[in-house]
Amino acid sequence: MSTIPDLLDRCAAEREVVFPDGRLRYGEIAAEARRLAGSLWARGIRPGDHVGVLVPGGIASVTTWLGIAYLGAVTVPVNPRLKAAELAYVVEHADLRLLFADTTLGPVLASALPGLAPSSGLSLRVAPVLRAIVAVDDGPAPAGWLSRAAFSASSADAATVTAARAGVRAGDPALILYTSGTTARPHGCVHDNASLVAEGEAVAERLGLTSEDRFWTALPMFHCGGYDVVLAALAAGCAMVHTGPFEPGLALRQLSEERCTVAFPAFETIWLRVLDHPEFPRTDLSALRLVLNVGAPERLRAMQARIAPAVQMSSLGSTESLGFCCVGSPDDPADVRATTSGKVLPHMEVRVVDPATRAPVPAGTRGELQFRGASRFSHYHRDPALTAERLDPAGWFSTGDLVVADPAGRLSFVSRLKDMLKVGGENVSAAEVEGCLAGHPACGVVQVVAAPDARLGEVAAAFIQLRPGAHATERALIDHCLGRIATFKVPRYIRFVTDWPMSGTKVQKFRLREVITEELRAAGITEAPRLSSRSTEQTG
Repeated sequence: MSTIPDLLDRCAAEREVVFPDGRLRYGEIAAEARRLAGSLWARGIRPGDHVGVLVPGGIASVTTWLGIAYLGAVTVPVNPRLKAAELAYVVEHADLRLLFADTTLGPVLASALPGLAPSSGLSLRVAPVLRAIVAVDDGPAPAGWLSRAAFSASSADAATVTAARAGVRAGDPALILYTSGTTARPHGCVHDNASLVAEGEAVAERLGLTSEDRFWTALPMFHCGGYDVVLAALAAGCAMVHTGPFEPGLALRQLSEERCTVAFPAFETIWLRVLDHPEFPRTDLSALRLVLNVGAPERLRAMQARIAPAVQMSSLGSTESLGFCCVGSPDDPADVRATTSGKVLPHMEVRVVDPATRAPVPAGTRGELQFRGASRFSHYHRDPALTAERLDPAGWFSTGDLVVADPAGRLSFVSRLKDMLKVGGENVSAAEVEGCLAGHPACGVVQVVAAPDARLGEVAAAFIQLRPGAHATERALIDHCLGRIATFKVPRYIRFVTDWPMSGTKVQKFRLREVITEELRAAGITEAPRLSSRSTEQTG
């Protein structure tokens, strides 16, 4: 089995990694990784130590990770959107020995880590293991930080770095990815070198990547999807192109000017903003052959129509599977690509089980997705109880995703088990209601949550961001759903929004539930309007 340094060393030196703030060839990245590994050693970092990377987005997010990996230390990417208390939790929980950070994040770090002071070391009650914060950019280093120049001034000798690199093993931990925290405290998923390499090679194979491809993403480098793209590019020896902090106009220009061939926007919160950009109809995307997205079938069909002749496929996975677990095939018919997430990647196994008994269910039957295999995480950091709860003795991980498999083994996502509403005793999938609303031409991003209801227990409430220039009323969207889905599934409340509470790439649905719950409480509303399939004005 290979390691991350092995992947880097076997890449053609002239292929490149591109960010808005710079581009480097793989040969230059390898040299930078060796240099950074030497400086880490000189600062007391050893194989197995945990090193955080807090970067809003830029080429340093890749070079820093690869330098840490070259030494055999463990990278912990940290979401720069975290607030002070959230940031303090991750820094402490991850046992960070050193933290690389962008100087623009000085104020939030000062709030998160009280006690920072100009000194040669840190002594922090909130993060007692942390030895230093190192600036990754050339801005003025905040009090208590090491500047980039000061950090680079010391280095271990070449023989020490070479020996450390030679000691990296496939089974050594390499990456701790914190889950998005959309419903609870984030959990640290530990992945080893073998997990990362297997994922990169499997994704490269399924997508048919060659050294001539240019793989694009806007997914941040604290998200498993960002690492998936780098790993697949390293495995295939092809270029990787990244937007840095996402901006739709920049993303569109990159896709065109960099002649990107494969794109992984993944989420409609990203891709719809690119498709709806005023310059999209005039932008040359003729180099694009594959696009990977997830979403409701109605939304995927609409997006496919706008990017033809490029082929759109879907996928399924989680942080615990390092992102991709199942991926579609470009050879599948268009409707199969819109309605399924494809087959399991060759390095993984999946099965669909009854959520209560854990017994496998036949094709065509809804059940909980379980997986195991080479890119399954090894454990949750500092949480053996949760690890034991989610991983059974045979190595199967219970995802909490409700799926159905077709006879060919392709999986279709139904809903999160915890994203099911109970309306008057009937199970309602939020994803199904979102898909129905997504079929309305005015709807952009749609998120459905439960609203409390005295009569039915809970009912659907939809938060909707309209497409640019589009108009719709609450009544019109409720009428759109009536007759298309059962009346008990139809949203009783529609709320229009212009932005979302986000955790990385995901909408924080629990915050939307809080919004609608508080609104109804403040208005004294305990029971939703009654509907029928004939008219929104009739009760039923």
